[in-house]
Amino acid sequence: MTDFTLSATVAAPYDDTVERVRGLLADAGFGVLTEIDMAATLQAKLGVETEPRIILGACRPQLAHQALLADPRVATMLPCNVVVAASGDGATVEVFDPAVMTEFSPALANVAREARERLSGMMNALTGEMEGSDAART
Repeated sequence: MTDFTLSATVAAPYDDTVERVRGLLADAGFGVLTEIDMAATLQAKLGVETEPRIILGACRPQLAHQALLADPRVATMLPCNVVVAASGDGATVEVFDPAVMTEFSPALANVAREARERLSGMMNALTGEMEGSDAART
């Protein structure tokens, strides 16, 4: 396994990108269950300064339920993590690729396929909107 994320870099400011990702996740049928402000956490726990970075724990309950029925151990990989990080004048967005789950449990293939389609669509919408502002999809 060489790559385990879907990623995109956009020229939009970090705060705008975080809000846009939230909206696009909702459009794709995902809710945000958890948020971890990595910069604030590292500052509070270690006293170190880092670029802004947030982990959004996204969940589509229907897919989570199907995944748990297929293999209850998948709970260790839920919710789907979506990371938005400041990157120069823009932001980088990374999503754990649900297809990787099938390497651990082939029973998750159908759920992983749908989750990947929805998350890829979200990433494509993010970069498609930003085409006029030097967005790059990787």
